[in-house]
Amino acid sequence: MILMLGMARLWWCRKGAVGDLDLHIYKCHDISDVPGLNSFLLFWESITFRRLTDSPPPPPPPLSLSLSFYLLIELPGIFQERPDPFSIVADELSLIAGRLRSMVVTEVPNLASAAEYFFKIGAEGKRFRPTVLLLMATALNEHRPELPPAGVGHNLPADLRTCQQRIAEITEMIHVASLLHDDVLDDADKRRGVGSLNAVMGNKLAVLAGDFLLSRACLALASLRNTEVVTLIATVVENLVTGETMQLTTASNQRFSMEYYMQKTYNKTASLISNSCKSIAILAGHTAEVAMLAFEYGKNLGLAFQLIDDVLDFTGTSESLGKGSLSDIRHGIITAPILFAMEEFPELHAVVKQGFDKPANVDIALEYLGKSNGIQRTKDLAMKHANLAAAAVYSLPESDDEDVIRSRQALVDLTERVINRNK
Repeated sequence: MILMLGMARLWWCRKGAVGDLDLHIYKCHDISDVPGLNSFLLFWESITFRRLTDSPPPPPPPLSLSLSFYLLIELPGIFQERPDPFSIVADELSLIAGRLRSMVVTEVPNLASAAEYFFKIGAEGKRFRPTVLLLMATALNEHRPELPPAGVGHNLPADLRTCQQRIAEITEMIHVASLLHDDVLDDADKRRGVGSLNAVMGNKLAVLAGDFLLSRACLALASLRNTEVVTLIATVVENLVTGETMQLTTASNQRFSMEYYMQKTYNKTASLISNSCKSIAILAGHTAEVAMLAFEYGKNLGLAFQLIDDVLDFTGTSESLGKGSLSDIRHGIITAPILFAMEEFPELHAVVKQGFDKPANVDIALEYLGKSNGIQRTKDLAMKHANLAAAAVYSLPESDDEDVIRSRQALVDLTERVINRNK
């Protein structure tokens, strides 16, 4: 039975027999970029329903679907409750958390307190990026090595899995360093539901703590002794600085450009996860094609994540976000919802050009945003990138390994979580 359900996720399963039907479902591809996001085109590389004694029919024609709909293929016994993606790698996340705490130890008390501020138990956050990278590592590996012993320090990783865990550690240190620096630039007073480091210990120590984390990330990166991976992660740091500088621009032709906004978003958010995913594939010795699929997954997941973040800045509460709501617009940062609203209401340009130092201008901009489709169009754009991330997973080489299949499904599930999150 094939059902069309609004906002259902496209289910993916491995080749296998279902009752008296032999079901083959392989890759799903996004092969068009339709202006206005009104529709997208999917085709199956191979989909076959046949009785075991019949010869396979020819491949079906492409299917054109509304962006608001997905194919749900439901047959008895195929779909079981899927595990939480974070629970799949929970043991490794705990291992990595312990190693991160040991990697930021220093003999200078104030610096030690600052560097470990967001690595302390209970303050680690969602650990979203390490989760993605550990799942990607399994999704690309036919056989998952046993967990290495704790306390490996900064020694050269002895096996592939430890190398890939090291990428997760490096990524998290770079991410936290960028948060510390961002909070100083934004004069933020909250982060992850607690006082930001700059508010608690001052701007100077917050900046130094971020620098210290970057230096420790560099040491860990050097231990991998892989020049291609070193180049990728060095590019991430460059992109972070470039993205933050782009955000400071005052030129209206750039601030009001969606293309400029998306490039800034890639630099600030998506570059880290995309290049880290690609590093996971390179360390595993995969082809350039597979490495690029890993990159595309991370890139589009990161873009979707930030687009939803921009929506939540308008629709979320300070309690749910763990930081102040409307923080972007109050700091004069123009994001996708406002850019889309400006397309519908050109008169909003004049308000945005004046800036948001006056609370009245914030109120006017919010009024126009409420009348526009800015929020929904941003959600639609996020959905498009989530679909592209899922398509990258579907395009990975086939595998019959249960752990690989489960991790790939978890990566797809994460795209849905990114879209549906409220904090």
